[in-house]
Amino acid sequence: MKSFFLFGLLSIGWQLSAQEVFTRKDSLHGGMRQERSCFDVQRYDLNIKVNIDEKSIKGSNTISFKIVDSTKTIQLDLFENMQIDSIVHRNTKLMYRRECNAVFIDFSEMLTPEMSEQSVEVFYSGNPIIAKRAPWDGGFVFSKDEQGKPWVGVAVQGTGASLWYPVKDTQTDEPDRGASIKVAVPNGLMDVSNGRFMGSEDLKNGYTRWDWEVKNPINNYNITINIADYTHIHDNYKGLDLDYYVLRENEEKAKIHFEEVKPMMGCFQSKFGEYPFKEDGYKLVETPYLGMEHQSAVAYGNKYRKGYRGLDLSMTGIGLTFDYITIHESGHEWFGNSVTSKDIADMWIHEGFTQYSEIVYVECQLGYEKAMKYANGLRKNVANDRPIIGNYGVNNEGSGDMYPKGALLLNTLRHVINDDTKWWKMIYDYSQTFRHKIIDTETVIGFFNQESGMNLTPIFNQYLRHTTIPTLEYQVNKKCLEYRWKTNEPDFSMPIDIAINGTKRRIYPETTWTVSKIKVKPDDKVEILKEGFYIK
Repeated sequence: MKSFFLFGLLSIGWQLSAQEVFTRKDSLHGGMRQERSCFDVQRYDLNIKVNIDEKSIKGSNTISFKIVDSTKTIQLDLFENMQIDSIVHRNTKLMYRRECNAVFIDFSEMLTPEMSEQSVEVFYSGNPIIAKRAPWDGGFVFSKDEQGKPWVGVAVQGTGASLWYPVKDTQTDEPDRGASIKVAVPNGLMDVSNGRFMGSEDLKNGYTRWDWEVKNPINNYNITINIADYTHIHDNYKGLDLDYYVLRENEEKAKIHFEEVKPMMGCFQSKFGEYPFKEDGYKLVETPYLGMEHQSAVAYGNKYRKGYRGLDLSMTGIGLTFDYITIHESGHEWFGNSVTSKDIADMWIHEGFTQYSEIVYVECQLGYEKAMKYANGLRKNVANDRPIIGNYGVNNEGSGDMYPKGALLLNTLRHVINDDTKWWKMIYDYSQTFRHKIIDTETVIGFFNQESGMNLTPIFNQYLRHTTIPTLEYQVNKKCLEYRWKTNEPDFSMPIDIAINGTKRRIYPETTWTVSKIKVKPDDKVEILKEGFYIK
């Protein structure tokens, strides 16, 4: 879920059990009823004040939208513990009703597609939920730096952006024209949000407002605020602005540590295409929690260590050659932030591809053999407890296996295709074809089928929709090699490489026994070359 694999805690806390019972509240959050699908968000303009002593927010969000289907009612979202003070449309207060975290707004006239762009300004206030284990549970973090100064952050993926501001809280709709984020904080502190810094203003009341502007579409859970006594480090990579906002005591450390960003950008841009949000720049922002892929303002809390909190998730030693949070969360700029899943049930589209980007980075830096060693080291993190794909329409993610198993699925597909020139073109074209788009699993499968010229659907289905992985069974019958796949998918077939006495061969097992023309003598050594394939 929370943008990185949770080492050693595969099934704790944020994962739902297979017996989970979904409620009306779940469908209000995760579903797409008429009141949501009838309008298309164009822009958010957020203007708030954060009272750190009271741990409270007060302000407004102006939501600009176009009507897609005629309606008199739309649904926005704001957690029920947050107070709505008023909702204004054309200088008139609107009637609304609340159900759980959903806010149904009633207009006095029918809104139709022929009308010009509409907007409502939602004035609100309250004390947002405070996270106990951010970023695994959504909410605010109110902390202090080593100097005792306030240090505030927020992470809400999965829980929902409506935890702290009024929003159309679904991944199906991003503001086409971006957003402005204006945040007033106590004097002496800075707010860092997404996009470009547009200036600050002393409000003459003990607060300074910091203004940020996002030009690109943005996932609502990516909109963020970070409050601290930050210092700013600016750098550049081939015309791309690199900005780092870190606690003052870490400035010199950060200058050295974040040099890793440049080879990462070189690798990812060569494999996935140009950084998707160049207009908004690239930032790393030091946070009091571990990390999150907040678009153009990536949250960084790994304390300037290699690995994941100083640990190697692959247990191969290779994971300690790079900072996991920097590489993984930045990989999300392409996979998750640019290419986005419609429903969080398909979050493997974010997490599987992004964990695969770690393997890609290792290959760029250390070569193919080290990359495969790192990939295969991730196998031990797969629980095979529940399907990777969750339940649609109820704000439900699938198994945390979406990280390592999703990455291993992609690594398997590379070796199924067995043509690296073709594979890297497919990965590049996938990122570019769906740049700034919202897609689903069927779209992903369709793309890889078309570009590969192969029917990869059963392979995708086996890894994404079932808990077991393919098991290759083989035997020698009358001196001939026989083999088959044991899977849940009835029409499953997948080529794999074997070696007989060291000579590599490719075989094409299906779910029924195939008698091959490969002759095997009793003393022949038969090896299954599974390094590039996630199988039993």
